[in-house]
Amino acid sequence: MSPSRSRNQTELDEQDYGPSRTQQRREALAVLALANQLVELPPSRLAKLDLPEDVRDEIANVRRISSHIARKRQLAFLAKKMRRHEDAVFDSVRAELGENRERQRQETAAMHRLEALRDRLVDDDEAAAPLIAEHPSVDRQHLRSLIRQARSERAANKPPRAYREIFQLLKELQQEAAGDEGEDVED
Repeated sequence: MSPSRSRNQTELDEQDYGPSRTQQRREALAVLALANQLVELPPSRLAKLDLPEDVRDEIANVRRISSHIARKRQLAFLAKKMRRHEDAVFDSVRAELGENRERQRQETAAMHRLEALRDRLVDDDEAAAPLIAEHPSVDRQHLRSLIRQARSERAANKPPRAYREIFQLLKELQQEAAGDEGEDVED
């Protein structure tokens, strides 16, 4: 013990005071964010989650309120009710929402890849050959016709009908490829 510190001060330093006020605030805000996510979920998804009955009732109350300030106050009350439960009660809910976010990111990335491929098809004459080689079942004549139409629509500044059809065709090809991979795994 250093001479400048008294014995009582050293004992106080060794005591555990629990989480700091800042940590408590972070945890409360995290629960509030989870409560907001639960309120925004569609009822079909919410029904699948394992939630305490009082929390479900309070979510229904928050959804009925249309006034911004009243809704915000009721949402805070929902978060308060959620904090009364153990953290373990909401672990499965957090996991489900986290998986959903990851799935959404993957789907968004897949759509962006399809859009980039569509742009390459319309911009580059040589881009169709690798696609046709990868998907031999695709109707080549129809694909090339759509590409020509998309180019002419863009040049004439018309609505991009063929451009959208190319995207739908690419999306169908991707789904077929995913279905074929699923069948190969099962065999």
